[in-house]
Amino acid sequence: MLSILSWVVTVLIVLIFVRIVLSWFPPGGDLLNSAQRFTFMATEWLLEPLRRVLPPVRLGGAALDLSPTIVLLILFVLRGMLAGQ
Repeated sequence: MLSILSWVVTVLIVLIFVRIVLSWFPPGGDLLNSAQRFTFMATEWLLEPLRRVLPPVRLGGAALDLSPTIVLLILFVLRGMLAGQ
């Protein structure tokens, strides 16, 4: 059971990293759009509640969304706790 949970946490970590990298590219092409849509749908349920509590940090004309960083930190700690069991 713990190995399945650890695997799920690892998959979530990878999906969030992929979402971060894909966010650097403008929409374009069927493959890229499909990948962006999939990673968004697979991770938004985890990021959105935190985003409601912690709005993006304003940096001049841009905004930095810290929710992926915080969720990644929590997932890494959770994975470490599961590996220690």
